[in-house]
Amino acid sequence: MTRITVAVVCTLALALCAGSAWATTTPPGPDTLKVDYFANANTAGAPDATVRVTNPGTSGGNLCAAIYVFDVNEEMSECCNCRLTPDGLRTLSVNTNLTANPLTGVILTTGVIKIVSTTTNAGGTCSPPTSLNPIAAVRAWATHIQNSNFTVTETPSQDATLSATEQTNLQIQCAAIHDVGSGAGICSCGTGE
Repeated sequence: MTRITVAVVCTLALALCAGSAWATTTPPGPDTLKVDYFANANTAGAPDATVRVTNPGTSGGNLCAAIYVFDVNEEMSECCNCRLTPDGLRTLSVNTNLTANPLTGVILTTGVIKIVSTTTNAGGTCSPPTSLNPIAAVRAWATHIQNSNFTVTETPSQDATLSATEQTNLQIQCAAIHDVGSGAGICSCGTGE
């Protein structure tokens, strides 16, 4: 009886391991999630920072840049989804497009920006960033307003791994903003395409 029990347990364990390996999906890879920061936004005497996003055309069509803005307390303040045509360049103002319409009404000066590269919906437009279909492609850069004399620097946004948990969290928090914000918490897409 013991041998049969051990054999059954081993068989079940192998089947579970094999099943989970088959169910595992390949993560979207680089250029799917970009992360950046902003500092000295909405600060008297400081210039405005910008975020520039492009679709290099490697996906073969239009894309969306799902943008999520967080405050220093790790709370989502604004979210939006901006269309990017192949080889297009979209420029967003940190002060005007990304921090001017916060959910709580508190204008941010420092925070984090996350950008997820995602496909367009069936109509070729960008839906609210509450249901993502990530695809690797988008590139992004941001200017940063430094503390000493408000010097402006520019760097590429950093690649990060978009886990299923992170994707779900971004979607849920943005959906909550859309549900309860009455228009607050929705960022705008700046200029270009």
